[in-house]
Amino acid sequence: MHELARELLALEAGEVLSGEPLAPYTTWKIGGPADVLVTPSSKEKLAHTIAHLNSRGIPWFLLGRGSNLLVSDKGFRGAVVRLGRAFEEVRFEGETVYAGAAFSLIKLSVLVGKEGLTGLEFAGGIPGTVGGAVFMNAGAHGSDMSKILVEAEVLLGTGEWKRMSPEELQYAYRHSILHEETGIVTEAVFRMQQGDRKEIAGAMAAYKDRRRRTQPLQLPCAGSTFRNPPGNFAAKLIEEAGLKGKRVGGAEVSPMHANFIVNTGGATARDVAELMELIQTTVQASAGVKLVPEVRKIGEW
Repeated sequence: MHELARELLALEAGEVLSGEPLAPYTTWKIGGPADVLVTPSSKEKLAHTIAHLNSRGIPWFLLGRGSNLLVSDKGFRGAVVRLGRAFEEVRFEGETVYAGAAFSLIKLSVLVGKEGLTGLEFAGGIPGTVGGAVFMNAGAHGSDMSKILVEAEVLLGTGEWKRMSPEELQYAYRHSILHEETGIVTEAVFRMQQGDRKEIAGAMAAYKDRRRRTQPLQLPCAGSTFRNPPGNFAAKLIEEAGLKGKRVGGAEVSPMHANFIVNTGGATARDVAELMELIQTTVQASAGVKLVPEVRKIGEW
């Protein structure tokens, strides 16, 4: 057992796994082992865990549902932290929704709709957690977290707990201040509006049908690989560069949606990274646009 695993077990931090492969925890089904995977059982245990890791100078990162994440084939040297069931509570107070960071964003959008509340329909196809969505200002269909979030409870890297508004999170397109300043979202508070249940269900069904027709959901992928550049679409630029169907190893630019890289079977992180670089250089040469990844690379490269 890794020494760090023994230390975290001694802290009674929660479930601790040593040398755990990360591929099963990512939507790409790619990724080598972490030295330690720890799932704190409460907010107090989470704070103690992060404080211990920081005091020892041990690298760590928070793993949600593994979407928009490319983990190195060599894995991650340090601790991977996951939020468990203690962070999955949801409650409704009128038009205000309180959601734990580990709760599925798709499930939350369904629950909100069944309550007759509108505002979260856009999230019905985003395969991540509430915390991950708040972290990156996730969005679709013309809306995003900044439009519905009231505040987020965040454990800062300093060990301080803080409730942050959208303004404090400095939201931009697929970005928040938490990309630069270390912090873990543990709960989010959303403000919805009363709506018609049938209309909400109809909108979500239409979005679902559109995804099924336009996105390669039958294969492991991480959603959109690149951000849409101002005034354009990444998928359009990639397709115009003639890259639809382009493969590197087991990684392929989806013939269905050019901004999706799919794992056709046995793809490695290196395959995906090389294909991403090829897309960037080709689009830069053909259209003069530098595509910015929406995917985070984690681990040893």
